[in-house]
Amino acid sequence: MSAPADPLFGSHPRRFAENLYVYPVLSRRAGGISIGVNLNRDRFCNFNCIYCQVERDEKSSQSKVEIEAEIDAEIEVDLSQLKEELDWTIDQCTSGELFRAERFNRAPEALRRLNDIAMSGDGEPTAAPNFPEATAVCAEARRRHRLDEVKLVLITNASLLHRPRVREGLEILDRNNGEIWAKLDAGTEAYYAQVARSAVPWRRILENLQAAARVRPIVIQTLFMRIRGRQPPPEEIAAYVERLREIVAGGGNIKLVQIHTIARPPAESYAAPLANAEVDAIADCLRRETGLPVAAYYGGHS
Repeated sequence: MSAPADPLFGSHPRRFAENLYVYPVLSRRAGGISIGVNLNRDRFCNFNCIYCQVERDEKSSQSKVEIEAEIDAEIEVDLSQLKEELDWTIDQCTSGELFRAERFNRAPEALRRLNDIAMSGDGEPTAAPNFPEATAVCAEARRRHRLDEVKLVLITNASLLHRPRVREGLEILDRNNGEIWAKLDAGTEAYYAQVARSAVPWRRILENLQAAARVRPIVIQTLFMRIRGRQPPPEEIAAYVERLREIVAGGGNIKLVQIHTIARPPAESYAAPLANAEVDAIADCLRRETGLPVAAYYGGHS
């Protein structure tokens, strides 16, 4: 069942107090407070999605061929700064002080709980050169504050999950109540190219999702939208269903499929949110055709 749009969930600014990396958000998908960790302050990403809400400069939107060649040379995360910001923000959440702030003082009592620490931000988090070390800092903060029930989440486009250094980070996730929330926004290569506008091969995304799901249960995140006024065609949804079935048939474990749509201003004006009924129709189709758990989210929240 889809949850209604609510302005309380519609703003997720990635700056909080004087922090550089860490920002709390009230997240419908998390079911409470999610502490975001922005590992891409330079807004680096190897996708250029038409629905992206991040404003990118010329460098962060350079050709994808250059991005593939230079991906390991981007700015490292300051691990000591990250540790300090995590400690302070976690204290704000667990003490209740966070809910005195204007952005959070209207939060319902049931959602005044810390649900996860989520590595995401203004680009692809696994592209950070010291991604495994940053993951370890997040895991250590979780242990230090005795947050046994709090999840450690990686929100990723799945493009780099095959890299040995990234897999080091995934192993840390696995040992610390971690989950991978991986993007799959298409059923066909043509639709993927239209939405993601990336030189990362479509086949690599599928192979990385399959490999990751064989090791641990993963969450699939999918954003469908209207493109130039048209909702995803039925044949695209049918192909998407087949991609999910292939992951499962190949030994993968999909814990949940999250279907959502555009919630904030996108990169391209020709990309627009689906209507609530359209989101529900896709979610119902997936439940019927795959038997997988599916959560649907309308525009205006996440």
